[in-house]
Amino acid sequence: MSHPDQRALEADATVHAPTPRLLNWMQTHRGGIALSVTIALASSFLAEHYGAPAMLFALLIGMAFNFMNDMPQTAQGISFCSRTLLRLGVALLGLRLTFADVSQLGITPMVGVVAMLVLTLIGGVAFARVFGRTTAFGLLTGGSVAICGASAAMAIAAVLPRKYLKEEDVLLTVVGVTAMSTLAMIAYPVLFRYLGLADIESGYMIGATIHDVAQVVGAGYSVSDTAGDIATFTKLLRVALLPVVLMAVAIIFRKEAGGTAGLPWFVVAFIVLMGVRNLVPLPDGLLTHVNETSRFLLVVAISALGVKTSLQRLFAPGVRGLILIAINTLFLLLQAIVFAHIFLL
Repeated sequence: MSHPDQRALEADATVHAPTPRLLNWMQTHRGGIALSVTIALASSFLAEHYGAPAMLFALLIGMAFNFMNDMPQTAQGISFCSRTLLRLGVALLGLRLTFADVSQLGITPMVGVVAMLVLTLIGGVAFARVFGRTTAFGLLTGGSVAICGASAAMAIAAVLPRKYLKEEDVLLTVVGVTAMSTLAMIAYPVLFRYLGLADIESGYMIGATIHDVAQVVGAGYSVSDTAGDIATFTKLLRVALLPVVLMAVAIIFRKEAGGTAGLPWFVVAFIVLMGVRNLVPLPDGLLTHVNETSRFLLVVAISALGVKTSLQRLFAPGVRGLILIAINTLFLLLQAIVFAHIFLL
């Protein structure tokens, strides 16, 4: 017969023990999380000692471990880091950005973001028709370049009627826009520095032109913290326009369109935390810890993104299949450069 104290201890242990669901989650995710965190720590160490951006190290080192992306022990953890931790890190960036930072941009650059998005969508449809493709495919490729890369491609594909779009078209768009965004992450900071842009202008250009949020964050903070903050804010302006684009697509194909058009949770969180940062006095120590946490989460996410990046897979569809997306990418870049020369320089 058990002693009362022993039964109490057993009951207490049962209450505080992890649930089977949590244990199963930890078992399936720990390998990928451990790999991503290890790469992030190594990248941070190299960045401190060699002066290069930690996120660039994280991307390159992660790509060397691409063979681990499909392993059952690491696959789910890597996906968790590259998606959930990335979005959490971006959401926490809201506590870094003040209204003073945003005011440095001014109203004109914000209007420029909207104008470039609209022109890129129109260009996507026009280029698609020149290549003999459908309006739906043009909206898919143009929208993915104009808004937020693969995420926008999947969202737009969910709204477009299936009879106008093949699964191969969606896959090609996701692969192509990811390839262009990865190349842009490395090339654009160098290009904008060559053009003589200051940190604020470089951050705006990065946020206005690179497709995926992860690559915008990586490219922006590879220039400076100021450029990273402005790039993230500018990028989230584009992401915030996704529901508008989805509703427009649904109207164009209103007879058969479906799907929802809500803001992603991390964009909402970013906006809320930015409001808190500017309206509520917060201790400097708390802001410092949150900023450090956010930065490390982003390095971990970029590490996982690197592990998921296979150059062979990115270019598997062939060069011809990427031409249309590349044209859309260059069209957006050209618009941004013209805009910068007229309004920013």
